[in-house]
Amino acid sequence: MLTVEHVRELALAFDEAVELPHFHLTSFRIGKKIFATMDVEKRLVMIALTPVEQSLFVDGDVIRPVPGGWGLKGSTHFEIDRVRQDVFEHALRIAYRAKAPKALARKYED
Repeated sequence: MLTVEHVRELALAFDEAVELPHFHLTSFRIGKKIFATMDVEKRLVMIALTPVEQSLFVDGDVIRPVPGGWGLKGSTHFEIDRVRQDVFEHALRIAYRAKAPKALARKYED
């Protein structure tokens, strides 16, 4: 089980990742590109994946597409209190690598 603080630590562990507000959410960015957002009140993290990547993670319960158009584009909700840490970390790494400059992304290849 993850905590809000643990999510924050994992997201900010990537090189040059920063935390900034995004409306009522917390966003995690590399440069100006968001790779994840966190809704502390709802205990959800949205990780920016592609639709193909999303299909590898969605389980219909703990991990599910964001409702509406964003979900169709790959944005995926992960329940903080129920998601397995290794699965969450893997998805977060994929999202970071997709948004990071190539030199930084290479440092986090699987």
